[in-house]
Amino acid sequence: MRWAEGPTVDFTVFLWLLTLGAVANLYFLLKTASALAQGVDVWLAIPAQIFFAVSAYRCLFPVRYETSAVFHRSVFSSIFTTRLLATASEIVYIYAFSRVLRLLNVGDVAWVNTLSWSMVVFATTSQVFVWTAVLTGQFRYYFYEELGWLLIFIANTAASAYLYATTDLHGGREVLLQLSLVFGVAYLPWQYIHLRVLWGNGEAVPVAGGLAHGLKRAIELKNRRTDGESWGGIVGLIWMATYWATLIPIWLFYIVMVFTGPRT
Repeated sequence: MRWAEGPTVDFTVFLWLLTLGAVANLYFLLKTASALAQGVDVWLAIPAQIFFAVSAYRCLFPVRYETSAVFHRSVFSSIFTTRLLATASEIVYIYAFSRVLRLLNVGDVAWVNTLSWSMVVFATTSQVFVWTAVLTGQFRYYFYEELGWLLIFIANTAASAYLYATTDLHGGREVLLQLSLVFGVAYLPWQYIHLRVLWGNGEAVPVAGGLAHGLKRAIELKNRRTDGESWGGIVGLIWMATYWATLIPIWLFYIVMVFTGPRT
């Protein structure tokens, strides 16, 4: 997920503070390993561990695809490597969210299960569009990637609203639905505005030399930048902080902890 660029400020301090997000993600990774030993659902725990590991990596070696911006000019700061890891991370963490819906769907309502699986389909399709954008330089494809995220959380919010209204849940499981609803109320309008901005930004100049050159560029190009414009401005800052370091990791860890406890 990416956002429109904001005012230009220096992000050096913030990019260093992202390291704390790596520490948090590694803590969650270790705690989830303990939860696995206690018998937590493996189809929640393994996706969570993948997400925590990749998020820790992204906090340590942040990059931004559109500008090829990196904080550390390191072999680990690679658009290609980061996108490869993020592809796996995004699909599996959305799978975990979708599995939560199916586990809480105690009445086995068919359309709720269908919505939950549609989230995985949208997440996977979005990866095709983001890779196309990265390799071709055509920023218009980011619109279609982000449209996928809008559809994912429309589905998640709708299914959560139905389950919250019709299912009697306890033991923290009801909080999972409340979190989905609160997130949906905040995220969906913002994402709609974001899509309008992306649609109005127009096409970038295609990468010269075709896909092979785009791949080489994604592997090799590293623009060492700390200015806010290169990192998407204040909205880019919020996105990195919440997605890699705080909100999504904490939410996913809470899911693991809830399902580690006894069923209620």
